[in-house]
Amino acid sequence: MHPTSAELFSETIERTGEWLLQLMQELGTSHPQQAYSVLRAVLHTLRDRLTVGEAADLGAQLPMLIRGFYYEGWRPSGRRPKFRHRTQFLQHVKQLYPGLSDRDCESATRAVFRLLANHVSAGEMQHVKDQLPPDLRELWELAA
Repeated sequence: MHPTSAELFSETIERTGEWLLQLMQELGTSHPQQAYSVLRAVLHTLRDRLTVGEAADLGAQLPMLIRGFYYEGWRPSGRRPKFRHRTQFLQHVKQLYPGLSDRDCESATRAVFRLLANHVSAGEMQHVKDQLPPDLRELWELAA
């Protein structure tokens, strides 16, 4: 028996809600909009730093609804920023979600990395980390 479209979307809405709830707990907030905004900003910054193939591999492991906003505005054939340092990466996150302090931005980024590590395969997470320069990879290590 094939699932109905309502069942299909119900499942992704539920999984996305679980991700946001976990992130809200990590961030210490009761505002789902804040968790969504942080998740979106960090995912877009990470996606833009990865190769096209690796960005697609990561996207394939995201729940359908999160995958939709992960790919929102993506131009895989466009010029990709090469954030070589943690400060550049975090500055881009802050551009996408203004209002975060430097300290809040780093802790929010680490919270998203922990969320990804809990839901994405270890092999895929290793591929993502392998594409990052050491200074950015350190953010992952601090998140563990």
